[in-house]
Amino acid sequence: MTSLLAFLFVLSVLVFVHELGHFAMARRLGVRVLTFSIGFGPKLLKFKRGDTEYCVSAIPLGGYVKMAGENPDDAQTGASDEFMSKSKWERFQILVMGPVMNFVLAVLVMWLVLSQGAEVPAYEEQSPIVGRVVEDSPADHVGIKVGERIVSVAGSVVNTWDELFVAVLPRAEREISVVVSSPGGDERTLLVTPDSQTEFEMGSLGVEPAMRPQIAEILPGDPADQAGLQVGDVIEAVEGEIIDQPSLIAKINASADLPLVLSVRRADRRFDVTVTPALRGDVGLTGMSVSPYETRTVDPSVVEAFQMSLERNYEWSGLIFQTLWGLITAETSPKQLVGPVGIAQLSGGAAEIGWVALFSLMSMISLNLGILNLLPIPVLDGGHIFIMAMEGVARRDFSLRVKERMLFAGFMIMMMLMVTVLYNDLTRIQWIEALIPWR
Repeated sequence: MTSLLAFLFVLSVLVFVHELGHFAMARRLGVRVLTFSIGFGPKLLKFKRGDTEYCVSAIPLGGYVKMAGENPDDAQTGASDEFMSKSKWERFQILVMGPVMNFVLAVLVMWLVLSQGAEVPAYEEQSPIVGRVVEDSPADHVGIKVGERIVSVAGSVVNTWDELFVAVLPRAEREISVVVSSPGGDERTLLVTPDSQTEFEMGSLGVEPAMRPQIAEILPGDPADQAGLQVGDVIEAVEGEIIDQPSLIAKINASADLPLVLSVRRADRRFDVTVTPALRGDVGLTGMSVSPYETRTVDPSVVEAFQMSLERNYEWSGLIFQTLWGLITAETSPKQLVGPVGIAQLSGGAAEIGWVALFSLMSMISLNLGILNLLPIPVLDGGHIFIMAMEGVARRDFSLRVKERMLFAGFMIMMMLMVTVLYNDLTRIQWIEALIPWR
């Protein structure tokens, strides 16, 4: 139920904003709007104000604004308030305002999210120096070693772990070139096929940064508090041995009533602290909880948050175009495409985490919706704009028959795309996948 409600909320907001862009610009330019609908199919709720009927329809997978004289086969009276009576520039403004409103929404929502501040992994902005190689992973198979730096992936230079993950993510099960550099500066080029991770088939090399556990909470009066440890301290070693979160917890649990020397980093200062875990039940505990990695606090001003939102959406746009190009060149698997069911699953998961995660997802989907609607595929906004552009180049309007054929071709492309994403969505549901013999 959470997934369904979150999905309906996200989709309704995105569709409303998109169609509002078309509606507002049409009204501004004097085009008569006949219908403003959220959803398709039978109308569940409706009322009329002026010339426009506003309604909520039964199939919540989109929406539409119907304008007078909009379609080529509509009766054209030549009235000034008909869509086709407007100039190509005016029609362009009406068509493009839907995607533009999605871009605006993406920036504003992410601005709101970022202005709240957050704790984010510190390693994201660090150089991609390998801290751990997962056993039996693609990186392990080709001999990538701890301490080596990943220089480039598939021809793209990567300067941070975040850039590395973005470069690998869309290339699951696709052989790519990876350039690595040793601590001495010697470079070598390796051919690697990233593994497919999660039901969304995201690419992974099997390399991780050096992650040291950071104290997230301390219970007053418990051994960690008595030893002088503080929230935010990073534990780099136990008894001189470099550790990660699982090995730290295992060491503490196995050392009840035994003093342990922890090597701690607090800001730029390093020092040792002796902690004696107390026996609680059958294990030793110190009264502290630790996150698997060091975090940094992002607490921007309103202006900084807006600038960060623009930068974040720019980065996401690059990833979307990279994915689209990868689909065309077969570098990205179509299995990574997500449809309504997948979006519902993501929305439900984000809603359970909190409004920040849900709104972040809404921002990303809004950006996707805006970009995809500008693709030059007939039936999409970008397709109609493309047809007008070709008419401008040809210096004549195409015949009704030609336009119908172009729209039919666009419809077939969209149907194939819809079948693909629905198939992907259904195969991510375990009990349905079990019924598919070739899976």
